[in-house]
Formats: sequence, structure tokens, C-alpha cells
Amino acid sequence: MKTKVNEISLKYLGNFKIAEAPKISSSYDAKEVFYKSWDKDRIGLQESFKVMLLNNANRIKGIFEVSTGGITGTLVDLRIVFAVALKSMSTGIIIAHNHPSGTLYPSQADKQLTKKIKNASEFLDVKLLDHLILTPDGDCFSFADEAIL
Repeated sequence: MKTKVNEISLKYLGNFKIAEAPKISSSYDAKEVFYKSWDKDRIGLQESFKVMLLNNANRIKGIFEVSTGGITGTLVDLRIVFAVALKSMSTGIIIAHNHPSGTLYPSQADKQLTKKIKNASEFLDVKLLDHLILTPDGDCFSFADEAIL
């Protein structure tokens, strides 16, 4: 009996060279790119969580939406975050989620999730460079800038 299995793949969409991709040098750079990628019709409606995938020169390989939830939260499966990071051979990641309420500061759950992702990233040798919280009006909180990463 012949065994058949599905093939898993990750696909890049876009026609540009990685050397032409935006380079992230600060939380402001990351915020600008993330904010442009967010659906403006949903940023104030429901919470989403995304991961920005970076190469060793901090150039963006892509952005992947990990989850979309409800008004006050979304579930984040670390296995998905790191499956995408490892499959894309990224050396660094920046994570972000939005607060539809406009609250700029992290909740205790946000801090716990960041710590969990940080621990996993160290184990897998993928640098977690920042965790950003975006609001519908374009404000941003950076865990790295506040030295709580």
C-alpha cells in the first residue's frame, strides 16, 4: 500500500528583491509598516495579531496574520508564530497586535504572552526584536522602547 501525505509550503507574494525590502531600524519603522498592513476598517473593531518576519539585515521578508479575535482579545498559538518564522528561515521577528479600544498600554495578558514568545524565541534562536501595540488612531506602544521586552 502506497502512503500519500500532504506537502506543506510557504509562499512569498510580491515581485521585489529582498535587498529592496524595507529595513527596520527602530520601533517607528516597524509601526509604520505594520500600520499600513492593517485593515483600517477592522483595526478599531476586532483584535488581530501579526508577526513581521526579518532576515539577518533586518529587512522585511513578510508579514503574517497569526490570528483575529473579538473585541477584547485574540488567541495566539505560539506554534503558528514559530512555524512561519522557521519555515521562512527568518532570523528575527517583531510581533504586533491592536487594541480596538484605543488603550495604548499592555495588559497583564499581553505581558505574559510576550514573555512566553521571548522564551520560545531564545530557545529556537530567532530574535524577538519588539512587540508593538497599535491603536486605531495610529499610536503605538513598544515593549523594546519601554525596556520590558
